[in-house]
Amino acid sequence: MTHLLRSTALLALLAGPAFAQQADTPTPPAAPESAAPETDAPETPPPGATATEGSETPAEVEAPESPEDTASQDDSEPEPNAETAVVEVPAARPASDAKVPSPGTGWPSFHGQVSGAKYSPLTQITPENVGDMELAWRVETGDVSDGSGDLPATVWSATPIYANDMLYIGTPFYRVLALDPATGEEIWSYDTQSTLEALTQPALKNRGVAYWEAANPTEGEACQKIVYLGTMDARLFAMDADTGALCEDFADGGVLDVNQWNTVNDRWPLSLLQPPTIVGDHVIIGWAGNDWDWAEAPPGSVFSVNAQSGELEWTFDTIPEEIREKTGTANVWTAMSADEERGIVYLPVASPSPNYWGGNRTEDIPYATSTTALDVDTGEVIWSRQWVHHDIWDYDINSAPTLMDITVNGQEIPALMQATKMGFLFVVNRETGEDIWPIEERPVPAGTIEGERYAPTQPFPTTPAPLLDQSKMPDVWNIADIASFGECSELWSKLIYDGMYTAPTTEGEGAGAYPNSAGVVQWGGVGYDPENQIAVVNLSHVVQYIQLYEREEYDEINGEAGVGESGFHPQTGAPYGMSLKTAMNRWGMPCWEPPFGEIMAIDMTTGEPLWRKPFGMSQRYGFYMPEAWGSPTIGGPAITAGGLIFIGATMDGMVRAYDLKSGEELWSDLTEAPSVSNPAIYEHDGAEYVAFVSGGNSILKPSVGDMVSVYRLPR
Repeated sequence: MTHLLRSTALLALLAGPAFAQQADTPTPPAAPESAAPETDAPETPPPGATATEGSETPAEVEAPESPEDTASQDDSEPEPNAETAVVEVPAARPASDAKVPSPGTGWPSFHGQVSGAKYSPLTQITPENVGDMELAWRVETGDVSDGSGDLPATVWSATPIYANDMLYIGTPFYRVLALDPATGEEIWSYDTQSTLEALTQPALKNRGVAYWEAANPTEGEACQKIVYLGTMDARLFAMDADTGALCEDFADGGVLDVNQWNTVNDRWPLSLLQPPTIVGDHVIIGWAGNDWDWAEAPPGSVFSVNAQSGELEWTFDTIPEEIREKTGTANVWTAMSADEERGIVYLPVASPSPNYWGGNRTEDIPYATSTTALDVDTGEVIWSRQWVHHDIWDYDINSAPTLMDITVNGQEIPALMQATKMGFLFVVNRETGEDIWPIEERPVPAGTIEGERYAPTQPFPTTPAPLLDQSKMPDVWNIADIASFGECSELWSKLIYDGMYTAPTTEGEGAGAYPNSAGVVQWGGVGYDPENQIAVVNLSHVVQYIQLYEREEYDEINGEAGVGESGFHPQTGAPYGMSLKTAMNRWGMPCWEPPFGEIMAIDMTTGEPLWRKPFGMSQRYGFYMPEAWGSPTIGGPAITAGGLIFIGATMDGMVRAYDLKSGEELWSDLTEAPSVSNPAIYEHDGAEYVAFVSGGNSILKPSVGDMVSVYRLPR
């Protein structure tokens, strides 16, 4: 399946992968998309929780042809080693009024389980027979745009939800489809009639729906099972899972206006692009916004509402009240995870605004760029670990932490693994937040921007090892350098780089960013097999560079035609505008050596790798690069007890199955666009199915889709 390019001249004709950031931040097409230290939370965390009283059947399509056919530090004392903010851990609780659907037969949440494991105990499909797997059905929703018409482009990353004997899918036109899991036939659909405008994002985005059902349903009453869909204009819709009718008792006739709580620095709506996280009878809501453009923005907040009434139960604010008006964000824009037995929900918290200058927020913001554990009933902090102090790199914590029970040195430990954009995998006790393997505070360089504050140390995990070498830039890729007459070498010579925490600067061509806000691990997160205690993670290698501009200079530059489409963002209200660019030559080829993407498995009893290999094929204009070069990836893996890893994620539009133990690729199929969503695995009428959504993302290549592909073994 590998297509080797036969000459440097041909390579020069290929535009390389459009690497960029996926942080739910708007960025013009040619730019990466959203791509005095703060201490960890103090012993008594600052208060952050506030208790509150309280159609047509999609058309079947043919499969596409296969590839064969086609400054100084401040004077403060250095920070101590990372401390953990801890309060009393709630005891295991009795069952709530909500029923938790069995993960043995379904895929009832974004990650399969609220633990974030992305694991199915199904065993019908195995390494021995997965090669026989075939297409069971395929549909196109019709909800797609390439941006060339009246509508913005679509970015569709929805994970299908299997529950209530249906497959539920949200679309980027903010519709919900309920499909027959065996045939794809439409059972019902609901159109929110939402405004199809890019209010906070450069594209229409959707990552799917959430599902809840009552443990003891009232016979004859509607909305004992509910599907929830959020929209970019900050509304949460609740629909009866059987019929698609709005749940009239939920909020305002079935629709909750989340933007009613947007009361500080209200510059844009609190966009609901990620489905809420369901824990018991709590619907826990994070939101996305518009990064990079404002110094003062809506401050991060998470809301819990009652599953049936929509009544607000509690609010958690990530930024101390006294500084909220002069900064903002530190929101939770990605999925959350939860330990239902212990009654804890875990928040992956993003960075504050503005992202690349922090002179307006030199005070401690302990919950920014952290994993923070809350009591799910009250919203009170149990523990918090800050993974980047005084974040000026947009190192959002961008994926739900993965909960896992692991055995280390003979001791069984309730663990949590937090993957990061930096290529770190932090592993802590999920009850207390304490290290399982040592996490060390190490010195990092300071910058030279006047008025900025630079953290003297940052947390570094010792085990597992970092996913890439963060101490140096990758070597220049000779092929790209020759093809561009030395452009890559010249760029490397002008970049300032002193490791991954090199501070943004006005000097030279800027600061080299490796890793960077594009993310080593993206929001798909880490998968986990609890039986074999194996974690699986896919990762990207991307080099970017950050440049700061004094306000007057930035305003002059930004006035030039077309520059605003090259990664420039104003950080309005800050003394510096900025640009973030990917290191590519004139032909769009990456300037750094491959591989561009990998997949690996880790033995979680030791934290050591089991295997690691390049993953996917970079592709543009119909040409496929060698598989040894790999592809940047968006989306994560799903794992089965049958010993398989299923994953899309790559720019080549392929969906694949790997042997969990060996990493051998055992099966693949081509879809119409990159499958940048996590797959779903479910059993229906005795058969095991694997479902992929192929929606595409301009981060990888300018290819969009509306295809749902579902596979099974032959009957």
